[in-house]
Amino acid sequence: MAPVFYYLIIKPLSLLPLWMLYILSDFLYIVAYKIGRYRISVVSANLRNSFPNHSEKELIEIRQQFYRHFTDLLVESLKIFSISEEEAKARFVVTNPEVLQPFIDTNRSILIVGGHYNNWEMLAVGIDAYIEHQSVAIYHALKNKFLNEKILASRSKFGLKMISRPDVKAFFANTTALTATIFGADQSPSIAKKVYWTHFLNQETAVMFGVEKFAKEKNSPVVFGGIKKVKRGYYEFTFEVLFAEPTLCLHGEITESHVRRLERQILEAPQYWLWTHKRWKRKKTKEERLEEQALAANA
Repeated sequence: MAPVFYYLIIKPLSLLPLWMLYILSDFLYIVAYKIGRYRISVVSANLRNSFPNHSEKELIEIRQQFYRHFTDLLVESLKIFSISEEEAKARFVVTNPEVLQPFIDTNRSILIVGGHYNNWEMLAVGIDAYIEHQSVAIYHALKNKFLNEKILASRSKFGLKMISRPDVKAFFANTTALTATIFGADQSPSIAKKVYWTHFLNQETAVMFGVEKFAKEKNSPVVFGGIKKVKRGYYEFTFEVLFAEPTLCLHGEITESHVRRLERQILEAPQYWLWTHKRWKRKKTKEERLEEQALAANA
């Protein structure tokens, strides 16, 4: 079924120019938001909990703007399957690649941290043209092998190297290349994962600790990657060095920093974050709360 869906729907749609796909986006907005109410309860709860001081009118306005961006994101993601390298570079511009030059000169790999904000699919096909490091992205494999292979091929066609989550530890242990590894650090960790707890968007939040762990182990500078939507279909990506010497950081300092930076980006334009995601489904276990109380008592 997946090959039929890909060759009869996804691939033909991807060949259309974006101005035509935006007509489809406008239709999908009506279907997803007005009619189907796709994940409306999740989005509404996330917004209400994140912005408790906003009026209902303000929350509805953000929600409407989010769904308009969300359906744009869907059709732009379709376009990625057929986009040319020239168009990808025109639509995704890195504003300050020179920020990475000191790390190139000293032969240091870096970690780029960000979130599911604006269009990360454009990032996948656009970033490698602008940086000298080998760009690397970590992905979660789909259960459908056919679609998984097609998506990997699409994202990596202009130079990005894709690493599955189970292979991340081995990758960092064995690679000798000069790399810029991209982490989407705003996903909800599974209960089995060791996490760092903080407050994010007004809520107790579990954050994956991989960025800080690998930054310290490899002494890799941590760089925040912020994506700005210039206009429909066009994005700018800006580097911001958070820590050039991560081994000097205290426990949790790196994680707190990139969480705060992403939070600030979301607060500036909340409609561009992925509010359909069940970000706060991970709750503290009884053991984690007892551990927290013991640490507080000994402080």
